[in-house]
Amino acid sequence: MNGFSTDLKRLVIVFLILVAAGEGVADDQPGILTPKPPATPRINGPSIFGVRPWAPFLYHIPATGQRPMEFSARGLPDWLKLDPHTGEITGTVEREGTYTVSLRARNAQGTAKRKFRIVAGGEISLTPAMGWNSWNCWGSQVTAEKVLRSARAMVESGLIEHGWSYVNIDDGWQGKRGGPFHAIQGNAKFPDMKGLCDEIHGRGLKVGIYSTPWTTSYAGFIGGSSEHEEGDWTPPTAAEKKQGFRKGLPWAIGKYSFAADDARQWAAWGMDYLKYDWYPNEVPETEEMAGALRESGRDVILSLSNTAPYQNAPGLSKCANSWRTTGDIVDTWGSVRAKGFSQDKWARFAKAGHWNDPDMLVVGWVGWGRPHPTRLTPNEQYAHLSMWCLLSAPLLLGCDLEKLDAFTLGLLSNDEVLALDQDALGRQAECVSARGPVYVYAKDLEGGCKAVGLFNTGATNIAATVSWADLHLQGKRMVRDLWRQQDIGRFDGQFTADVPPHGVALVRLDKRRK
Repeated sequence: MNGFSTDLKRLVIVFLILVAAGEGVADDQPGILTPKPPATPRINGPSIFGVRPWAPFLYHIPATGQRPMEFSARGLPDWLKLDPHTGEITGTVEREGTYTVSLRARNAQGTAKRKFRIVAGGEISLTPAMGWNSWNCWGSQVTAEKVLRSARAMVESGLIEHGWSYVNIDDGWQGKRGGPFHAIQGNAKFPDMKGLCDEIHGRGLKVGIYSTPWTTSYAGFIGGSSEHEEGDWTPPTAAEKKQGFRKGLPWAIGKYSFAADDARQWAAWGMDYLKYDWYPNEVPETEEMAGALRESGRDVILSLSNTAPYQNAPGLSKCANSWRTTGDIVDTWGSVRAKGFSQDKWARFAKAGHWNDPDMLVVGWVGWGRPHPTRLTPNEQYAHLSMWCLLSAPLLLGCDLEKLDAFTLGLLSNDEVLALDQDALGRQAECVSARGPVYVYAKDLEGGCKAVGLFNTGATNIAATVSWADLHLQGKRMVRDLWRQQDIGRFDGQFTADVPPHGVALVRLDKRRK
C-alpha cells in the first residue's frame, strides 16, 4: 500500500476484515457474525445483581462451554446456596451490603473465573432485564402451554447461558377476581399460575405478568381498578371496543383500586416482573403499584407501558424500573429507526435500576398472533440489537422461541455485544455526531472503555468515521469489532469503517494504556 494515506490504509484493512467475516456489503447478506463459543468454560451475563434483603433470590449463572460443568463460588453470603450442577444460586440475603463473589465454572476443557457483586439494598434491576414477552408473538392468544414451551426453548436453545432469563406473560391471561387476596385469577387458558411459575423457576428462569390500572386492559380483559367496590367487571361491548381506549371507560382508571390485592397474589404465585400498561403513564398509579410490589415481599420489576409522557419522566423514573419512551414497535426499519434514534433526551433519567425502554426486539418470527419472519433485513437486525444494547434498554424478545434459526440464535448469543447492555456502569449511549446518513453513538463503560456504534441510515454503502475529538479522547486506542469478537488494530485520532445500508459497525475502544 505504498503511497496510500494512513486513513485509506485503515479503511482497506477494515473492509478486508468485513469481507473475510462474511459481510456481503452489496447484497445485504451479512451472514452469521458471532463466533461459536469455545468448549472451554466462559461465564457470561452481568457482573452485578441487585436484591432486597429477605426477598427470594434466584440467579442462574450463565455459562457456555462443554457440559457437564461444575460451578462453585467464593465469598457467597451464608444465606445463599449454589447448586454445583445447575449453577443456580437461591436463598435470601438477610443483611444489606455489597458482597463480592468469585464465580467459577469448570469442565473437562478448563476453568473460568469471574467476579460478581451481589448488592443487597433498596434497588433491583441493576442491569436491564433480558428475556421474552408473549405479545409480539401470540398477542392475546397466549396460553400457559405456549408460555411453558417458550421457557423450554429458552433453555434448550442455550439462550439462558447468555443471560436471557425472563419469560413474561402479556395481556390475555386474566380471568375473574377471587382467591385469598380477592385478586385477578387466571382464566381458562391459565388454570394453574402457581404451578406454571414453579415449573419455569425450576428451569432457572424468571416469570413476568401483565396488568393495567384501567378497569379494562387494551385487549379487553379485567384491569386493576373498578367502578364498583367489590371489583365487579363487565367485558367491554363491541361498540366500546370500536370506540377505542381513548374514549374513557372502560379504558380508564376506576373509582376503586385493587393494586395491593393483585400484588399480593402475584407474589404468592412467584412472579418476578410486571408489565403495567396504560396511557398516559402517570405518577400516582405508578407510585401506588411500586409500593404494593415492595410490600408484597418479593422483588418484582415494575415496567411501565406505553409512551410515557416526557414531562412525567422525573417522577416515573424514581419508582419504576423501566418505562416505555415510545409507542409500539413493528418489524420495519422505519419503526426501529424512529424509536432507537430518538432517545437522547431521555438519557439523563437512565441509571442502574431505572431504564428507558424503546420497546421490544422485533427479530426472529414475530406477528402479534400470526407469526412471520421479521421484515427487517439482516443488517437492520444487527443495527437494531446494537442500538438497544448501546442504549442500556431492556432486551425483551417478542419472537417464537421454538423457531430460532442459526442467524437469529447467533444474533442473540453474542456475549460481547450483550455485555454493553449489561454493563454495570449503567450509562445510556448518546449521539456524538450526525453527518448526512451517518450517526455515531457512544457509551462509557465500566473500567474506562467506550462503546461506539457507527450507523448508516442511508441506502448505499458509506465510509463512516468517528473522531476521537467527538469522544473526548486522545492517543492511540485498540479498536475491537464486537460482533466478530476480534481486534481490528490500534488507531490514533479517528476510526473509519465501511458500513452497509441500514447497518452498523459496533466497536469498543479500549482504555488507553499509560
